[in-house]
Amino acid sequence: MLKRLRHALPITLKSLLLRIAILLLLMTVTRIVFYFFNLDSFAHVRFTDWLAGIWFDLSTVGLVLMPFIVFSLLPEKWQQNWIVRALQALTFFIPTLLIVALNLMDTAYYNFTLKRSTADLFVIVSAGNDVGQLLGSFISDYWMLILIFIIGTWLLIRFYKRTSIRKLKRTGQSTLRKELIVFFIVVPLFFLAGRGGFGLRPISSIDATLYTQPENSALVLNSAFTLLKSIGKDDLTEQHYYTEKELDKLFNPRRTSHPQHILPDGTNVMIIMLESFGNEWVGQFNNSVSYTPFLDSLLTQSWYFEYGISNGKKSIEAVPTISASMPTLMDNPYISSAYCNNQVQSLPNILTKHGYSTAFYHGATNGSMRFNSFASQLGYQEYVGRFEYNNDKHFDKTWGILDEYFNPWTARQLTGMKAPFMANLFTLSSHHPYFVPEEWRSVVKKGPHPICKSIHYGDISLRKFFEQAAKEPWFQKTLFVIVADHTPSSNSEIYNQRTEMYRIPIAFYDPSGKLPRKREKAIFQQIDIMPTVLDLVNIKTDYYSFGNSYFSKEPREAVTYLEGSYYYFRDNLLLVYSNDKMVGLFDFTIRTKNPKDLLPAKKSEAEKMARRLKAIIQRYNHDLIHNQTVVR
Repeated sequence: MLKRLRHALPITLKSLLLRIAILLLLMTVTRIVFYFFNLDSFAHVRFTDWLAGIWFDLSTVGLVLMPFIVFSLLPEKWQQNWIVRALQALTFFIPTLLIVALNLMDTAYYNFTLKRSTADLFVIVSAGNDVGQLLGSFISDYWMLILIFIIGTWLLIRFYKRTSIRKLKRTGQSTLRKELIVFFIVVPLFFLAGRGGFGLRPISSIDATLYTQPENSALVLNSAFTLLKSIGKDDLTEQHYYTEKELDKLFNPRRTSHPQHILPDGTNVMIIMLESFGNEWVGQFNNSVSYTPFLDSLLTQSWYFEYGISNGKKSIEAVPTISASMPTLMDNPYISSAYCNNQVQSLPNILTKHGYSTAFYHGATNGSMRFNSFASQLGYQEYVGRFEYNNDKHFDKTWGILDEYFNPWTARQLTGMKAPFMANLFTLSSHHPYFVPEEWRSVVKKGPHPICKSIHYGDISLRKFFEQAAKEPWFQKTLFVIVADHTPSSNSEIYNQRTEMYRIPIAFYDPSGKLPRKREKAIFQQIDIMPTVLDLVNIKTDYYSFGNSYFSKEPREAVTYLEGSYYYFRDNLLLVYSNDKMVGLFDFTIRTKNPKDLLPAKKSEAEKMARRLKAIIQRYNHDLIHNQTVVR
């Protein structure tokens, strides 16, 4: 039977299928490499996940190799023309090598974002000089991936030549009629594969959760697919779960502050965003070796939270989250989304109206992640970066000014600001490539991950800020908010679980001692910072916020989004919600490699959580689409 089929198939089809097969094999190899480089992120992988991955790879082939497929199935006599052969080679190698390169690139990048790349990759690449500055360190750290790409390219070229119609063994006679019949059958089949079958809508990235658990979506998908599916796509679509009246009862982001009069009127506000300081490496949250001795001591003098939650996984998501209580509940970061020019009511904007001077300090090269322009949009009156620091002797040659110099310099600069002030300091040294100056390399603690030494260096630099700040006249009159921007790449199966991967330190430090000094066993997310600060510095105002003040009667909750799935924390539970379905419920207070799914046993509790979450989603999508994110 197979022998007869081989004789019946035109040689053009045999050539095409062999070339598609080698590409699918190479894509599978890159998936295996991706898996082993990020092993801790995929603790529970099934054989069906690999099969689903091949299905998404085949869909990618149908999407990006359609011109090659058409040229390859033209009648054999047409393919004797060198122009057709040249077009075949171009339409095969350009997309194929891009597919392989993107998969290998995400093998390294995934550990920082825990998602496959989407269209926001182009924004990150074009935002400032970050990519150019980091290129050398990435080549040094991930040379093995470059070697795999070179070997894969060599094998692909070699196999491509061996599968040309001029070199394949003929097993039957092809006729023009047979070739045309095959053309009009096979081309539509690949088109069908490209759209993902006969469904009403073409397959998309979120459909990966139909074939696997949400935490394994990145393994099932491939980077070319996720990037293609996000280009030109609306960031948000309106949902209609509830009527407007029902929606207001379930979730309403239009809020009124409630001054607490714990701190004096006119208290300064100093927010310190710590690059990548996830709980995994903070000693106060672990029984292991501490890489943050100063932060640990500061937390004991602060009001901080057992369950601090980051609302995102990237630095670019942290600024709108912390400064404007605006999370990123979509694939593109808010700053690079279609809604980045929407009106927002940010903390600097509100405080400016109440007599505060405001400034954003970030030692990176000006333009990095568009923070300078977005800070201006948020209402910061001044942006201070590497160029304003004006001393490249302290430049780390990658990101910007080393924290040990920029941090205490910032503390001195604040003395020149008109009081009361609100300032933001965003640190940078604990970011890849984890550079530590030579004189500190024998001092800092090394650990199981390269970030450990730079986290310790960042902690030393944080101490230098507070040592300098304590000498300044504004110190005792200032409320300090210490918060990590996001969690870093992990070295632990536990911290790669969705129950743990957003856990960060969030603390309020008041040198005068008027705030409580305790560890609060409560959920507190980044978007809760703005409303809580407004209450603490006694600002009476109406404002728009997706977060809640700690002093409000709203539930203690947190919401995050990653690769089409929402993660909603409330009480001691985490609800995983994807494709308009509840897909998991876990007790996030129990730290384990294998969290038990409580959804079957606690379905009624999950449904209550889902009602609130759907209201947040509906309100978020509607208000961002219609630019209604202010209280007028």
